[in-house]
Amino acid sequence: MTASGTSGHSDELAAYGRLKDLGAVVVKSLSPEAWEGNPPPRLRPLEHGMLNSVGLQGPGISAWLRDDLPRLRASGALVVVSVWGKTVQDYEDAGKMLASADIDAIEINASCPNVEDHSRMFAHSATATSEVVSAVGDSHPRWVKLSPNIADVPAIARAAQHAGADAVTLINTVMGMAIDIEDRQVALGGRGGGVSGPEIHAVAVRAVYECRRENPELPIIGVGGVSRGDDALELLMAGASAVQVGTASLAEPRAPWRVQEEIRSWMAKHGVSHIQEIIGAAHE
Repeated sequence: MTASGTSGHSDELAAYGRLKDLGAVVVKSLSPEAWEGNPPPRLRPLEHGMLNSVGLQGPGISAWLRDDLPRLRASGALVVVSVWGKTVQDYEDAGKMLASADIDAIEINASCPNVEDHSRMFAHSATATSEVVSAVGDSHPRWVKLSPNIADVPAIARAAQHAGADAVTLINTVMGMAIDIEDRQVALGGRGGGVSGPEIHAVAVRAVYECRRENPELPIIGVGGVSRGDDALELLMAGASAVQVGTASLAEPRAPWRVQEEIRSWMAKHGVSHIQEIIGAAHE
């Protein structure tokens, strides 16, 4: 499936492949109200990835339901809506606005600053993570996208599960920063940013592995640096039940479909008839 933030808010990737052939389309994170995002510059290329500080720019949930969801539904894709907020109330409002929407799941982006807790990320606190999961409500299956920027990711995942999460998405971006050495200033308009792409893949594999080991009954969606079928296979063997492709899509919009094809090719070569045979294989 696609990863939030890398395939737009609707059917932008439909020109490159059939969206209904993907596991799902996870739309760019939405908040209850429209949000302008961070000032430019927003992106900085890295040797093996990207540093971004887009700042969750979006049209707001009401506008998205009116303007973008119909086109995405018409494509035949399964639709997962990523939501974010600055307060627990924002997440509750988002859940209420989506309660009757024709969508398949809600992915709760918990890697956002909680302005009620000194801007500490929700995903850095088991209590705050539980609160936002509960706040969104249970109108649709709930996935919680967690931050790797904490020592005990499995503990946060366990808190999300106890609060009603149906799955966790591992991982969100790794916190980073870049300095322009000519200007001697921070390079991005939002100052800090999130590192994504191949540079964080090993971090994602470890997070998925440890979460599967500590929470074996909790479904995991693996994401982080997936640009090849081999990368996706690693996450599946670490314990993920599904995989998202993100940053690779920005340079190669057909990447999600290509990764699918490479997984199928590997399975045929190795005599694997069903993907379930390799999920969690590294734990056996």
